[in-house]
Amino acid sequence: MENNNLNEQNRKGWKKGFFTIAFGQTISLIGSSAVQFALIWWLASETSSPLMLSFASLFAFLPQLLLGPFAGVWVDRLHRKTVIICADLFIGAVATVFAFSFLIWNPPYWLVWVVLGARAVGNVFHTPAIQAAMPMLVPREELIRANGWNQFMQSGAFMLGPVIGAAMYGVFPIPVILLSDLLGAVVACLTVAVVKIPEIEREQQKHPDFIGEIKEGITIYLQDKKLCNVTLAMAICMVFFMPLGSFYPLMTSDYFKASAWHAGLNQLLYAVGMMIGAVAISSLGTIKNKLLVVRIGLLAIGIISLLCGILPQNMTGFWMFAVLCTLLGATMNIYNIPYVAYIQEHIPKEAQGRAFSLMGSLMSVTLPIGLIVAGPVAENFGVPLWFLIGGTGMIIVTLFSEAVTLLKKENRSNDQN
Repeated sequence: MENNNLNEQNRKGWKKGFFTIAFGQTISLIGSSAVQFALIWWLASETSSPLMLSFASLFAFLPQLLLGPFAGVWVDRLHRKTVIICADLFIGAVATVFAFSFLIWNPPYWLVWVVLGARAVGNVFHTPAIQAAMPMLVPREELIRANGWNQFMQSGAFMLGPVIGAAMYGVFPIPVILLSDLLGAVVACLTVAVVKIPEIEREQQKHPDFIGEIKEGITIYLQDKKLCNVTLAMAICMVFFMPLGSFYPLMTSDYFKASAWHAGLNQLLYAVGMMIGAVAISSLGTIKNKLLVVRIGLLAIGIISLLCGILPQNMTGFWMFAVLCTLLGATMNIYNIPYVAYIQEHIPKEAQGRAFSLMGSLMSVTLPIGLIVAGPVAENFGVPLWFLIGGTGMIIVTLFSEAVTLLKKENRSNDQN
């Protein structure tokens, strides 16, 4: 009853609050993407060390893996509006402190690892808080459309951020670029502050039982057999798919013998594809069987990846690869948006922080596992082979997941008869 009332209160005029927050978050994402690009580029140009860049990626990756489940407990205990604002300000403050450190001394290169790791800590709290706050603002039947709009703006931000970061890097010193992160964070906080985000009644405890509450979050997934099935399939698929993100530049440079301009074009087309996919999903408005659409999206990613692995090694093959990159970006949102909307609709609002944090931690594990297997294969037999293997693996996993769902549905039907 409480959830219905919350939606009724926001049924009229929800778009104003949603777009106010979404606009602020988009500005913040553009600033964060620009700063992330500038930091990595500064580290690369100053050190020319793959090892330094590897540690930078590791520090940016570890917080979600290690802190994600615990962050979800706090997101569910605290007011989500407070968590969002504090996380945004924390990320901006980290960049600001690092910017001022240049005025005092020449900061060591390893300090960039710390900065990237600290910013990632803020994102560990920020991402699930935003996702869990969405159902408090948006009526249930509008969640697909709202998530589509949100992903459209985020995809645009991730596309613009590195471009702006590169332009700023050529004009401004690194401390000035870092301060743009604080500016974006302030804009995001102000937009969140002016919007009323309804909260839910929750039983407060003096001391959080982290392990117990994390187990409750895991149990929520296990109790929803359909969601558990799709989540497991998605995680296995990401083990195949996530390494491909690291191999795209090599596919362009080593296999097609194309230039850095061509590699940049592929990244741009991928982002454009994500925006197209977001628009396509949001235009549907409502999707009855969201988890089926998730599987269709995963299956499409597998097919596209497989096709990338059998392209001819010439410029004709490259332009086919560019088209497939656009389709791949579109399918990423086709599977992701319905999945997020399903969680927002079916998992109790008081547990959504843990649900999204656990999902984020699970997905973060897939990259290192995938790279452990994919790295040696690509190194010894070529990058296209992993596109072929990864695509085939995703197709098999997705079809098996759907077969299990259909078999369970048939068994339930037989039991009822």
